[in-house]
Amino acid sequence: MPSYDFVTVDVFTKARFGGNPLAVFPNAAGLSDEQMQAIAMEFNLSETTFVLPPTNPRNHARVRIFTTRTELPFAGHPNVGTGYVLATQDPNPPEHYTFEEIAGPVRVHVQRDAMGAIEGSRVSAPHSLNIDVAAPTAVVAACASLTESDIVTTSHDPLVASVGTPFVIAEVVSPQVLASARPDLTAFRHHAHAHPELGDLKLLLYTRRGETLTHLRTRMFAPLTGVLEDPATGSANAALAALLVSLAPGDNVDLHFEIEQGIEMGRPSLIIASGRKTAEGPVEASVAGTCVPVMRGTLTI
Repeated sequence: MPSYDFVTVDVFTKARFGGNPLAVFPNAAGLSDEQMQAIAMEFNLSETTFVLPPTNPRNHARVRIFTTRTELPFAGHPNVGTGYVLATQDPNPPEHYTFEEIAGPVRVHVQRDAMGAIEGSRVSAPHSLNIDVAAPTAVVAACASLTESDIVTTSHDPLVASVGTPFVIAEVVSPQVLASARPDLTAFRHHAHAHPELGDLKLLLYTRRGETLTHLRTRMFAPLTGVLEDPATGSANAALAALLVSLAPGDNVDLHFEIEQGIEMGRPSLIIASGRKTAEGPVEASVAGTCVPVMRGTLTI
């Protein structure tokens, strides 16, 4: 019976049992689609990644990302964590990896601390910002068990935005309102059916922390993809950073956001998300964070 080694890491944290846990299979060649999905269900984490040989030898690996229910085209915390795991297992890691994913090539930059030890990675989103349809404020409020007055529409209406994976992004009035939000599965199911243009209704709520515009707190609910709430969502926060940069005045803007997530879940996370726009081109985004190793083992199929 074939066996496969795995590693788990906590992503977007410097403290074990914080951040967003991830399972990584560094050598997953031979596993079928069905086996990968079953393994992700067994681990029951937000995502599990499977590293395979690249299709193009110029790239470093093909990486597949599974939630407990489905495969994702791109996600932030799985790429941050997978890049960290591969770099720590490589006696001479490169400065960056290029992963082949459904959304396209993903560039993952290895990050080191002041002593030169590998501590995490930074992921460049595979696509520039794409802003799609607006989402009715009433839909967002119902799905999050809030009132319409809890949703801020001064800067933008709730809308679907993506830099690789689409999310409904909405601002709420305060950290207290954000903390009071609760995903309503019945509302998610109803409104996903009534509003197919919103996709599977992955909902990112955010608010400002204090007076600064670049210190944020977020929560992400995606019960229709098997994630009732996520402790740290790199792809969603990258899209948020890109969206806010797109709305910022000026043609040349480069902003870095310190984003807290997972507070309400008891898994505090810190995500560094960046967005950049120029007069000549689209808005690009990246997301970075530190990782902590937790477990390693072998799974026999």
